[in-house]
Amino acid sequence: MEQIFSYIIGMGAAVMMPIIFTILGVCIGIKFSKALKSGLLVGVGFVGLSIVTALLTSSLGPSLSKVVEIYGLQLKVFDMGWPAAAAVAYNTSVGALIIPVCLTVNIIMLVTRTTRTVNIDLWNYWHYAFIGAIVYFAFDNIFWGFFAAIICYIITLVIADYTAEKFQGFYKDMDGISIPQPFCAGFVPFAIIINKLLDKIPGFDKLNIDAEGMKKKFGLLGEPLFLGILVGCGIGMLACKDGQDMIDNIPAILGLGIKMGAVMELIPRITVLFIEGLRPISDATRELIAKKFKGAVGLNIGMSPALVIGHPATLVVSLLLIPVTIFLAVILPGNQFLPLASLAGMFYLFPLVLPYTKGNVVKTFIVGLVIILIGLYLVTILAPFFTEAAQDVYQKTKDGAVNIPAGFQGGALDFAGSPLGWIIFELTYGFKYIGAAILIIITMISLIFNRRAIIKYQREHKETDK
Repeated sequence: MEQIFSYIIGMGAAVMMPIIFTILGVCIGIKFSKALKSGLLVGVGFVGLSIVTALLTSSLGPSLSKVVEIYGLQLKVFDMGWPAAAAVAYNTSVGALIIPVCLTVNIIMLVTRTTRTVNIDLWNYWHYAFIGAIVYFAFDNIFWGFFAAIICYIITLVIADYTAEKFQGFYKDMDGISIPQPFCAGFVPFAIIINKLLDKIPGFDKLNIDAEGMKKKFGLLGEPLFLGILVGCGIGMLACKDGQDMIDNIPAILGLGIKMGAVMELIPRITVLFIEGLRPISDATRELIAKKFKGAVGLNIGMSPALVIGHPATLVVSLLLIPVTIFLAVILPGNQFLPLASLAGMFYLFPLVLPYTKGNVVKTFIVGLVIILIGLYLVTILAPFFTEAAQDVYQKTKDGAVNIPAGFQGGALDFAGSPLGWIIFELTYGFKYIGAAILIIITMISLIFNRRAIIKYQREHKETDK
């Protein structure tokens, strides 16, 4: 079983997701040609997204490494990036069975009406496997690993249900879609609380600037494309030792600026492919469920946040946070993590934040700043356990992605920087049976409230139809 799922996952999202979508499309009654086209569009979207994020990391990497060298930055947690975290997650005993286990949990929750999300975002199941793998290696017990993964999965589905209405109301063309990705879900409480606190500050409402407002107010300076060029050139100049070095490297500085601008411009265009590929599958799935299952009113299709990371507010805030994150990593006392490879995942902080900040760039930036502050410390805390898991996987697979340089520990902002993952880890590893009991109580309460909300929604919907 481990070899089978390792083989499937090893194909990567660009191959795995088209196959899944094609099979799913045929099973729900879509013509093979249409299902295949939908799957291929999703696959092409993943390819495009991976190329653009690779462009971001490969372009920024050398410049940021020079900044580290010039300013003598010495941080002991090496940034492995999300590909390494995914490799660690899927190449463990927990990861080998995470997909069938979680799909079974999803079906049980759908039958008991404790969720209304059908989570087909199979590639991102590695997030659940990751926290399960970390707990598994901390305890050297696979049952604790699966316990942590399942708790994370259930809570994420509940949050996906809770945020679905706001998510669909904020983003265009997202009817019937929810985001059951735990990295995104973990930041929802911060978005809600910080947004309410900011609303209580007198005069803060005057700073209600969204991405379109920035374009109107600042013209070209408010365009994500131009902001990308400015930030890229700024980072390029920081990587120069002195004025003469800056003059000598003008072509490289301008080149970095253009590449950063390209990332900001291309991501929104690529996400259109996801939406185009997803729409026939999601529409057909909802129709089939409505026909076959009575009481299944309001079910949502759980999809990857990659669908919406091209929103202008996400691009602008993510871009502005990149230099701020590097600065914070250096000055924060006790932090040992310097994010480099993880910067490509900055866009994924905000898909479920924007619906609560309503795309307000200032609010979103503040929420992102708090998230990054916390995330840096969480990665530092989990680094020893991440390292242990990565070393075990490297010994078995010899995968260079999980090979940690000598003298360093390993880390990644996604998913090791998630408050949800950290809470589950701390309660299980730090308090064991007491912590497990607390998690079970929290999970059961959330399921009860979610079931009540689902039943109320379905009852109201039926009355409206009448």
